Amino acid sequence: MEDEHGDLTRRLQAVRAKRGYLLPHHGLMALAFPDLLAGYDAAYTAMALDDRILSHHDREFVWLAVLAATDEGLATHHIAKFRAAGGDDDGIGAAFAAAAWAIGAEAHDFAAKSWGAQLAPWDPRAAYVQGVRRLAPLRLVHLAQLAVHVCKARWRVLRWQIVAAYEDQVPEGEIAEALSLAMFPGSIPRFVEACGVWREMIVHNEVPASRPYRIWAEFEGQGGFDEASGAR
Repeated sequence: MEDEHGDLTRRLQAVRAKRGYLLPHHGLMALAFPDLLAGYDAAYTAMALDDRILSHHDREFVWLAVLAATDEGLATHHIAKFRAAGGDDDGIGAAFAAAAWAIGAEAHDFAAKSWGAQLAPWDPRAAYVQGVRRLAPLRLVHLAQLAVHVCKARWRVLRWQIVAAYEDQVPEGEIAEALSLAMFPGSIPRFVEACGVWREMIVHNEVPASRPYRIWAEFEGQGGFDEASGAR
């Protein structure tokens, strides 16, 4: 029994040593489901800790917006990580401004869905994108807002944002990483849906996707929508 207790203590210590903190779900998985903890830790490490495409600064900029969109008050360590990566108060303000405009896109979504004909010629999509382009730094604003729309399941506005991101020369790999950062706080099912939205847009030539992304999009049998009819 003492050895079992010692193993549990060591698992808890290992998680805390790796991250610098310990959250309740880490402890529960270490206690009850150590194999699940190992898989979770590997996935989280690859998503949030390992270097991929975005710099540490840019990744943490997106994280701030994601956490604001999901009311995730526990994850204060991302503030310290942003500052450690060179972020300052202006950058924090920019991340929250990006999040606020994306969260507020609920109004533009409503206008497009329910009052499009009555409001014409005013275009809610154009108005939303104009607002996006008033914010800076624009590349990071796009990335943050893409992730926010996944968290909020705002699929119409996600389409608008993806088109605008392509127009503003945001690299596809950065778009992919930004969407993936919403996977845990926004939910894996919403990340799955977001990937389906982007894939559908590529198949229907709504964005000028590169060859690798087109190969992914056109590969058969992925589900999500009917390639022949376009029906979801």
